[in-house]
Amino acid sequence: MKAYLSRRYRFSASHRLHTDAFDGEKNREVFGKCNNPHGHGHNYTVEVTMSGQVDPVTGMVCDLGELDRFARANVLTRFDHANLNTLDCFQGRVSTTENLSMEIYRIFQGFTAAHLERVHVEETSNNSFDYAGDASSVRE
Repeated sequence: MKAYLSRRYRFSASHRLHTDAFDGEKNREVFGKCNNPHGHGHNYTVEVTMSGQVDPVTGMVCDLGELDRFARANVLTRFDHANLNTLDCFQGRVSTTENLSMEIYRIFQGFTAAHLERVHVEETSNNSFDYAGDASSVRE
C-alpha cells in the first residue's frame, strides 16, 4: 500500500535576481525591484512530499526524525540566513525560486528511505513553486 507524506521546513534567505547575460537596464526591466543591488530576503517554506509503502510495524512511510535530520543537515544549515547568490549551486545560475526548488529537489533525492515525489516552495503569500523532477530524474 503506497502512501504519501508531506513535511514542511522553513528558512530565511536573501538573494538578488541578476544575470550577467543582460546589461543593467535589461536586468532592471526583467527582474524589477528584485534586481536591487543590495538584494532582498524571503521567509521560505519548503514542503517535500515523499511516498512509499507503509511499514507494517511502524505504520509509517518513513521515520520523520530521520527525514528531519536529513533536512536540517542538507537544506536548512545550507540555506538558512544565507545569501543564495554566494552559494556554489547558484554560480552561473539566477537565484530564482524555480532554481531553488530544483536544487532542493536534487538534495532530497539523496534521502533514500522514501521516494521523493515533489518539492513545493513558498516564497511569499502570492508566489509558490513546484518541482517534481523530469524524466531523467525519475527513480524506479
